[in-house]
Amino acid sequence: MLKLDQIENVFFIGIGGIGMSALARYFKSLGCQVAGYDRTETPLTKALVQEGIPVFYVDDTLLIDEIFLKLDGKSLVIYTPAIPSDLAVKNYFIDKGVTLHKRSEVLGIISSSRKTIAIAGTHGKTTTSSLVAHLLTDSGFGCSAFLGGIASNYNTNTLISDSEWVVVEADEYDRSFLTLYPQIAILTSADADHLDIYGTHVNLQIAMRQFLNQVRPDGFKIVHDGLPFESNVVYSLDKKSPVYGDNIRVEDGYFVFDYFDQEGTISHIQMGIPGKHNIENAVAAIRVARELGISSEAIKKALKNFKGVKRRFEYIFRGEQSIYIDDYAHHPQEIKAFLNSVKMLYPDKKATLVFQPHLYTRTRDFMDGFAEVLSMADNLWLMDVYPARELPIPGISSEELLKMCTNNNKILLTEEEVLEKVTKEKPELLLTVGAGNIDRLIEPLRTLFNEI
Repeated sequence: MLKLDQIENVFFIGIGGIGMSALARYFKSLGCQVAGYDRTETPLTKALVQEGIPVFYVDDTLLIDEIFLKLDGKSLVIYTPAIPSDLAVKNYFIDKGVTLHKRSEVLGIISSSRKTIAIAGTHGKTTTSSLVAHLLTDSGFGCSAFLGGIASNYNTNTLISDSEWVVVEADEYDRSFLTLYPQIAILTSADADHLDIYGTHVNLQIAMRQFLNQVRPDGFKIVHDGLPFESNVVYSLDKKSPVYGDNIRVEDGYFVFDYFDQEGTISHIQMGIPGKHNIENAVAAIRVARELGISSEAIKKALKNFKGVKRRFEYIFRGEQSIYIDDYAHHPQEIKAFLNSVKMLYPDKKATLVFQPHLYTRTRDFMDGFAEVLSMADNLWLMDVYPARELPIPGISSEELLKMCTNNNKILLTEEEVLEKVTKEKPELLLTVGAGNIDRLIEPLRTLFNEI
């Protein structure tokens, strides 16, 4: 059994991942010597470097400090399954006899000594876990947290406290969430996804059922209404659910709603972030807060000042003539929820959607779904598929996807061409969406809008 209290040196292979970087920050906070490798430099890796965590980007074993090679139980090497099997840095550790540990395994060990609140789901889990962590932190209840995004209130994906409670985003990719045995679990959704891992939707649901079965015997399961799993309570935006949000409206540019459960009503909750889908996420988070005894007043205050998560309905620019919003959505259901919320807020503005498909397999598996939701945009600017860990699949491309979309105005663009087109057309409502490297457009576009 890995003894984390003895660890002094931690090396991360794939440190730039959002989950990996959270662990890196955690071990740094404990006083460990932390360093890592990643393929490319990103704003996240730059932030780690600024925090005193060295990162290198060349697959060169000479760049590895020898302190991470010690076989004395004081050094730990953590990797993400997303890295290629032929990576020299990874194989160097293996050849030296160093045992490598998955990120999910280490997270499972950390959380095993705490009361864990784990949030799972094919979409909605990052915002919901951030909402739960914020409700507990802002109310003074307290928690540590490992999040799948940068919480804007704290400008980090890691919260460290002495509380016995820890909030964990439970990732279904590679069945990582099966290392967790939570006290409280939320399951936000169970749409087909990661079929490159699971093969079928049924296999994904089997894994999610196993995750819920791992909730401690005295624990609490909160599951979105309509999902085929046992739970203590179900929630939704439907009055037929025991726990639900209703009377949703927009007041002075803010989404407002009322919350209902068996304990009573919390009226006129103003959300700090937009979107009906985020109200649904908030309903699940409120149920956790109520379970822990947090007052209605504290809940309302926390939700009003919640600033959201980076790249989740994030306003990059808001001016009199133009608005620019960025979002991480990369599944058809996520994009649909995002676009519906945008249209509810800005019914009179023409939306220009810049979308970068993420993974060839996901594009293949949901081609029809992507074509349907992307066609909701007034103007569609489609970028090439971001391959990540995958090789191209014959017949699967952005060109083919674009043909299936029914928008009157649609075009395939490169990153540079997007910038040129924004400069020329000055769209009144620009949306950049995707999970690849489309985020590299954010700062150049922010600059352009400030100059327009």
